[in-house]
Amino acid sequence: MRVIISAITLFAALFLLAQCAGDNKSENSLSASEERTYMEKGKAIAAATFAELSGKLATAIEEEGIAGAVEYCNLAAMPLVDSLSKANGANIRRTSLRVRNPANEPNNWERGILTEFELKANKGEDPKPIVKRIDGGTIAFAAPIKTLPLCIQCHGEIGTGIVASDYITIKKLYPNDEAFGFKEGQLRGMWSITFRP
Repeated sequence: MRVIISAITLFAALFLLAQCAGDNKSENSLSASEERTYMEKGKAIAAATFAELSGKLATAIEEEGIAGAVEYCNLAAMPLVDSLSKANGANIRRTSLRVRNPANEPNNWERGILTEFELKANKGEDPKPIVKRIDGGTIAFAAPIKTLPLCIQCHGEIGTGIVASDYITIKKLYPNDEAFGFKEGQLRGMWSITFRP
């Protein structure tokens, strides 16, 4: 009789654990509709932010050269992204495993996605944007950033892509810079956009 009661107790405990695990899974997962909505929002915000940043950067390069563009980035890029975050009701970031600005250092969930993106890129695969729920109600969009031809002038190899005199300016503004040595088409980092629905 005791064996039967123990078996029933064990079965009940396992059933409750399975229910809790199932509830937790559904709490963290997104419906297909939510995933589609936040994927579209994330892509639109990343594209608009990229257009705004790259437009301002191209103007700075044209008017003041690479050193002037680096100084522009140092002073204006984060405030510009912050204002776009407010306008879009989201938190917009650019991050990488090799950052120039320490303020862009990835947090835990970003580091995990960046590592996944890099593993795919190293296998010759093309990392795709993702949407996932993180810490409770926050929904996160992440999309890879590839190194474009324009990027090479500030993020390429020193002495070939980056002119040595321009790198002096970069090191003066960002003494712990790790964001150089990239080749065109290489994974540079990612967009990290979070929403509180």
